Amino acid sequence: MSVLLVGISHRSAPVSVLEKVAITDTDRPKLIDRMLTSSHVSEAMIVSTCNRVEVYAVVDAFHGGLAEVGELLTKHSGMPLPDLTKHAYVRYSEAAAEHLFAVASGLDSMVIGEQQVLSQIRGAYASADAQQAVGRTLHELAQHALRVGKRVHSETGIDRAGASVVSVALDRAKGVLGDLAGRTAVVVGAGAMGGLAVAHLSRAGIGRIIVVNRTIERARRLAETAGSYGVESNALELSRLTEAMAAADVVITCTGAVGAVVTLADTHRALADRDRAEFPSAERPLVFCDLGLPRDVETAVAGLPGVSVIDIETLQRDPAAGAAADDTAAARSIVAEELAKYLAGQRMAEVTPTVAALRQRAAEVVEAELLRLDSRLPSLADPERDEVARTVRRVVDKLLHAPTVRVKQLASTPGGDSYAEALRELFELKPGAAQAVAAPMEITALTADHGAALADDFTTSHLGEEQGNPR
Repeated sequence: MSVLLVGISHRSAPVSVLEKVAITDTDRPKLIDRMLTSSHVSEAMIVSTCNRVEVYAVVDAFHGGLAEVGELLTKHSGMPLPDLTKHAYVRYSEAAAEHLFAVASGLDSMVIGEQQVLSQIRGAYASADAQQAVGRTLHELAQHALRVGKRVHSETGIDRAGASVVSVALDRAKGVLGDLAGRTAVVVGAGAMGGLAVAHLSRAGIGRIIVVNRTIERARRLAETAGSYGVESNALELSRLTEAMAAADVVITCTGAVGAVVTLADTHRALADRDRAEFPSAERPLVFCDLGLPRDVETAVAGLPGVSVIDIETLQRDPAAGAAADDTAAARSIVAEELAKYLAGQRMAEVTPTVAALRQRAAEVVEAELLRLDSRLPSLADPERDEVARTVRRVVDKLLHAPTVRVKQLASTPGGDSYAEALRELFELKPGAAQAVAAPMEITALTADHGAALADDFTTSHLGEEQGNPR
């Protein structure tokens, strides 16, 4: 069993494709359930953010698992497989682990070093775990990835480039509005990104925050959070969005809704209300920071006079989305070090069933010989028999100690699985029996079904080939 990753991100696809593939919190459990009913997938986790969708699946065969995950994404997105394949990337086994570690570290984010992705991975894990879709393989992979991300952020300065996409978006907004102090901001959406927006706005000295959300209770809770920062705040239902926009200088949208939340008509009405209340909107710019995926703001809104729209596509081109070269190099070094530790641990765990089966075989031989001794010397007193049994067991333990310790050490090196295979051959241990003996301690082996393909960064052409669409 190995980990397969199929993903689409801001690095591989335009926003228009990301919008089609986007997986909401409502969609995620349904898609995971569908994967678990497939024939090749035993564990599944979906990481879905504003700029990536990645499916991590534990599969018993690369090609079969890839076909099933590819079909799932094709049906969900409504995109023809060839179109999806052009923008997808596939990682397998070691390469899948390395990619998740890099993502958790912020190395693969739109804003290099952003920390929010850590909470997003944690949320993806918790969601999958709640569905009982996480077994030992994904549990250990996800937990190690979270530790790697924390270490990178604590030991390097990679997050100096910006804490998140929100901070870069607000920097762009300042370029239009100037200082945010004393201005009014509207935050549409009361989820994790909305909370991050409130925190950044408060630190920027914003004068007033209006939280707009479909559920007024959640909007009020986030507005209370803004109030705890000493910022004037209030909450409105989504039906009053136009009213909120009329009072705003900057609007941050992060809803995750399927369709546009801010329409051209809504914006026209908001600008008209503002004109009547104060002065022409062209003299008072209105900036939208659209952080939703799919987009929350209709494309046509950007064409209105006095209106600026900063969206995910704009942020992709922002030079502030990069980190210093030294910090990036340090982060990559930590990822490489932690990947080596993780893989060594996986290889050591793989040999455990074989070692346990070997010791079980030895114990069976000892017991058989003691029974034979009883049949030959039935008059042997219990004290003498017990001493003979202890002596035989000590001899066997001492003979087995060095090779079993050494095989575990060798197993942590690349190609170490060959030593376990040698033990199985020498002592005629059947793989199935070894697995059964050590089942409580088993870790699913990260080995490839195709030999040299282990840890390859598979090209997305495999995705098409598996569905009968060769290049």
